[in-house]
Amino acid sequence: MPLSEDEQRILSEIEERLYETDPALAREVGRTTVFTHPARNLRLAVLGCIAGLVFMIMTLSTSYWLSFLGFLVMLAASLWGWSNLRQLGRFGLQQISDSINRGDVSNYLRSPGRRILNRLRRGGAEQSERD
Repeated sequence: MPLSEDEQRILSEIEERLYETDPALAREVGRTTVFTHPARNLRLAVLGCIAGLVFMIMTLSTSYWLSFLGFLVMLAASLWGWSNLRQLGRFGLQQISDSINRGDVSNYLRSPGRRILNRLRRGGAEQSERD
């Protein structure tokens, strides 16, 4: 059911006030979707699976038990990834593939590093203000 003109006007006023009062929150809300958390977990699961595989290969010559531990890490990461993949669903995968086709994947992969750098910069600025 589409919104009436009055409802659209009220929503745009609320949006303008949000941008005026808290622009950081408005940017975060605009960037975040329902699929952000499962997509991040899926990325971590892939990294965990790769780490388990590397650990398994590196320890295969020294100890079969350590190698088996690497296999268990790989298995656990794969199951966690499968769970998050199911949470994404068809629409979430379509959204991710559309962003890859647009070339936004580099921004998606770089965003955690940028957030950490911004936090470190803010922390340094806050510390210099205290001194």
